[in-house]
Amino acid sequence: MQHSISRRTALVLATGAAAMAVLPPVWAQIDKPVRIILPVSAGSGVDAIARAAVPQLIKALGGQSVVIDNLPGAGGITGASALARAQPDGLTIGMVSNNHVINPAVYKKIPYDTLGDFTPISVMGFTPFVLVVNPAKINARNLKELIALLKARPDAYNYGSPGNGTITHLAAEMFLNEAQVTVRHIPYKGTGPQITDLIGGQVDLGFVALAAIQAHLKSGALRAIGLSSKTRSAAAPEIATIAEQGLPDYEVEGWFAVLAPARFPAEQIKRFHTAFVAAYNSAEVKEAMAKQGNTISPSTPEAAVQYFRKEMARYAALAEKAGITLD
Repeated sequence: MQHSISRRTALVLATGAAAMAVLPPVWAQIDKPVRIILPVSAGSGVDAIARAAVPQLIKALGGQSVVIDNLPGAGGITGASALARAQPDGLTIGMVSNNHVINPAVYKKIPYDTLGDFTPISVMGFTPFVLVVNPAKINARNLKELIALLKARPDAYNYGSPGNGTITHLAAEMFLNEAQVTVRHIPYKGTGPQITDLIGGQVDLGFVALAAIQAHLKSGALRAIGLSSKTRSAAAPEIATIAEQGLPDYEVEGWFAVLAPARFPAEQIKRFHTAFVAAYNSAEVKEAMAKQGNTISPSTPEAAVQYFRKEMARYAALAEKAGITLD
């Protein structure tokens, strides 16, 4: 027995089918997790910042699960390359730091276009760095004592960084230049290994994000010498800035931003911008960020694009001044 349907019913069904066909991919794949690529090692400042927001981010995304994927190496190039190759389907995004815009200035060649192969979603906030020493290796409690010690024994000490050309490598070279001291550089593949060897005594000093180092400062495993930002941090007000300790022109501040592959659909840009702003403005994440010393100030996607351009120019000048060039 055949059943007929009215013209109106047929039109409604056809319209619904057409609407389903053009739905953004993520809605059709809501059961699949969002992958957040971090081009840094576990235990780094950006890693701590990203992981602190995951529960609230899941909530803001309507319950869609979120997976953190650490892909450190080559100063962030390894992770950024993976993000550039990802499909713009709403299932893969990334969180980066200053390193993303520094790399074009220090590497002769990188396998992607820093601006053209990505879609900036938001510069989420800022984080201070701390110059730390291993107290068993360096008997200095402030910047004046450290500089005197380094000048008395040129090339006797070393400093670690998460990798050649990274923001904290640049921060260290700027410090050495302004303090007029010489210290050997040991590059690592990420902040985690750098901190491990700082605590173990294989490395004497280095710059590390406050968020990644707080527990080791409290335990006494490492000692803070000075903060890299212009003003002290509410999360660690006892740490004097490098600027106030005798190098008034010294200032380096980290930032962290969310971006996606190129050709990311406009509706997905809006979706993730809204979700990240909601997550980082939640009471739980705000408290976590305050404890880590981070300042949350989300930008619009449009402002993020302009900020990236401005920062690329700034770090190109700094890298040239520090003489940092890598193959």
